[in-house]
Amino acid sequence: MSAPVRTAFKILCAISLCHFINDLLQFVMPAVYPILKETYKLDFGQIGFIALTNQLTACLVQPVIGWYTDRHPKPYSLAVGMASTLVGLFLLSRAPTYVAILVAVAFFGLGSAVFHPEASRMARMASGGRHGMAQSFFQVGGNAGAAVGPLLTAFIVAPYGQRSIAWFSALALTGISLLTWTGGWYKRHLATLAKARETAPAPPKLPSLRVRFALLVLFTLTFSKYVYMSSLSTYYTFYLISKFHASVRMSQICLFIFLGAVASGTMLGGVIGDRFGRKPVIWCSILGSLPFSLALPYANLPWTIALTVAVGVVMSSAFSAILVFAQELVPGRVGVISGLFFGFAFGVAGVGSAALGQVADRSGIDAVYQICSYLPAIGLLAAFLPNLKPKRAA
Repeated sequence: MSAPVRTAFKILCAISLCHFINDLLQFVMPAVYPILKETYKLDFGQIGFIALTNQLTACLVQPVIGWYTDRHPKPYSLAVGMASTLVGLFLLSRAPTYVAILVAVAFFGLGSAVFHPEASRMARMASGGRHGMAQSFFQVGGNAGAAVGPLLTAFIVAPYGQRSIAWFSALALTGISLLTWTGGWYKRHLATLAKARETAPAPPKLPSLRVRFALLVLFTLTFSKYVYMSSLSTYYTFYLISKFHASVRMSQICLFIFLGAVASGTMLGGVIGDRFGRKPVIWCSILGSLPFSLALPYANLPWTIALTVAVGVVMSSAFSAILVFAQELVPGRVGVISGLFFGFAFGVAGVGSAALGQVADRSGIDAVYQICSYLPAIGLLAAFLPNLKPKRAA
């Protein structure tokens, strides 16, 4: 009997920290939307198009990178992706026009497109078989970065202006250094990975039609999750300012609280999924958010904050379970599956942001949350997923 493979926690910590840096820098943008709106006299539709440009760049490029690196792994591509984000930082800090802002956010999107598929593959390599925990550990870094980004923006960019965005370049340089080191580990372990593939027993295969239907269900669940999440990550600050007359700083602190709840829920989802299976987590996380989302449009300020925390914890537990479930449906295609689901998530969030921006312009910001409150009901589709409970090792 072969010795069990240990979880490489040093590598998981390093790529989780880099995911923290990557998503912190990515979420500087939603936090500066109020500043950009005022400085450049933008409407909600233009704000939504900024989000769409960033997320569609990531959406279109990620599956291609995942498909290519499944066949030709590129250990140091992660550092290149972080360098693209660094370029986006400098451009955004000095953008003279609306078009220049769109170019800057496209560089941000390209950075995420390169980072996520290969980093997800590295997390799986370092998991020691605990795939849900590893994906959650990797993703919780990103969620934490997404939470801290608006907070830092509130205390750095808000008082010192758009040019202070360039100060975040120190974090990008730290990420490039760490990803160069993890790239060396990845390169050394490629031979081990190839050998493990040769000796691993063939996983049980479902009929191709059933696999495609299951993937369609997973994409639909991802759609419901990320459109609803985009309504909060993009327009939550405007909602608080409009409905409750909160200050910009107060609204960004509330966004930080919500994104912190998302980070905690992400970690819980992976651990519970390893213990009890992915399907129950997917079922409970999407559908379980419905009572909170339905109540949100009618709540006062304290209850609004509490309900968004509940939505963040419950709904965020889904994605790591969805991703690992999809990887188990299509074994041996970690890169392309990761690229498809991360890319689809970003693309859906971008399209959702743009569409919800139009709704906000025409019907008011309150209408956004009344429409989105029904999206978690799509979680009922989880009933159609096949059971993929792995047999426990003796």
